[in-house]
Amino acid sequence: MNQEKIGKFITELRNERKMTQQELANKIGVTDKAISKWENGRGLPDLSLMKPLCDELGITINELISGEKIDKKDYQAKLEENIVNTIDYSTKKQKKQTKIFKLGLGATIVTVILITSMFFVDVRRMNQNKPVIFSTWGFSYAPAIDITEDEIYLAIKDYLINIGDNEIHYHDGQKTFASMRVYLIEEKDELYNVYAWVKSGNYYLENNEIKQDSASSSPYKFIVKKEDNEFVVSDSRIPRDGSLYSEDMKNIFPRSVRNDMEDIYDDGTIEKLDLEIEEQLKLYFHEKAEKNNK
Repeated sequence: MNQEKIGKFITELRNERKMTQQELANKIGVTDKAISKWENGRGLPDLSLMKPLCDELGITINELISGEKIDKKDYQAKLEENIVNTIDYSTKKQKKQTKIFKLGLGATIVTVILITSMFFVDVRRMNQNKPVIFSTWGFSYAPAIDITEDEIYLAIKDYLINIGDNEIHYHDGQKTFASMRVYLIEEKDELYNVYAWVKSGNYYLENNEIKQDSASSSPYKFIVKKEDNEFVVSDSRIPRDGSLYSEDMKNIFPRSVRNDMEDIYDDGTIEKLDLEIEEQLKLYFHEKAEKNNK
């Protein structure tokens, strides 16, 4: 495998998506130094990182290893070539380690067999977005689930609902509901900058009919911190209306987030957020109606 070619390919795709090394690193859970190392041809991503990296860059693992986009008609041939190259790469790497640690030829052969078996199984399962299985070694491994993003999401949702519920209400039983799409979470100095699009509204029940009192749809930057093992929102910002909107968007949001938000009304995000609120409404007011009927 040509590490320099793969590195230039990663750089090209990242630049096409107008992402910095740090932004790409945040998306796949590594440091910007790791991205820099790959792009400079001084290393390759671990197997466990290849699938997330390819998803962010819009390519397949086969194309990543090739260091270039592949036509459908050449895909199978390139896959077979990459398998051979991977085995050759693993063999050379193991030979280098053998000189250092004085490993025997038998250990080299066994290692190559293991790596080859893992390659076939791992690539197939990663393409299917499934946990990696080391069947050759007789045990399985599934990466631990990181629920940090889910906890941050719930903390922001509670924050929005509390703000809405504490406002002046003009109807009995009025309740705030919110949904959002998170574009980016940045961890800086034990704080999290969360960039999201939020839809929220106040609703109430009248004659068994759900009615809306108010609603909003806005981009947000939330600052979240962890206190006593719980995530809490310490501050939030939204762009001002009118002539100040564009300037505030530039000052508040990274360029990659602004680019994604430009398609907010065309990519189905608004419709999805509306559906999420609709589901919340049905569940909440259905349970409330049942209690009132008892």
